[in-house]
Amino acid sequence: MSFKKTNRQIHKWGSIVIALPLLIVCVTGILLLVKKQFSFIQPPTAKSATVAPTLAFADILSIAKSVEQANITSWQDIDRLDVRPTKGIIKIRSENDTEIQIDSATGEVLHTAVRRSDFIESIHDGTFFQKNANLWLMLPVAIAFLLILITGVIMFINPLISKNKRR
Repeated sequence: MSFKKTNRQIHKWGSIVIALPLLIVCVTGILLLVKKQFSFIQPPTAKSATVAPTLAFADILSIAKSVEQANITSWQDIDRLDVRPTKGIIKIRSENDTEIQIDSATGEVLHTAVRRSDFIESIHDGTFFQKNANLWLMLPVAIAFLLILITGVIMFINPLISKNKRR
């Protein structure tokens, strides 16, 4: 079997194997790149007049509990807190992907919305399908994509080299 034929076979079959995972990565990557432009994906960040956070953690939890949409009853229902001192807000992300933005000084709820960017990111890196899918699925796809890139470059350059030799 010739190098040319082997190179084309690797390119063809590798392309078929990675087509769907690569499509998913590309589409979700595009959505993640523009997430701040679409409030459907990531809620816009509110701003407050105050900048120094003065709320106690107990107050943050009680404010989060008061937002019915978030279904928060204890700290176990909170995924993370994101403190933005320069904007004067604290973002509370619940386990059900609801984001609550509160004023870091007064505790006033400034904005509540579903945050879909984490869900899109989990699809993008493969962890949506299985916890370690980023290693057993996305890593081999990335390696196969690198092989396809290399074989594609070889298929592109070979005719150019042959043309130059004939001259």
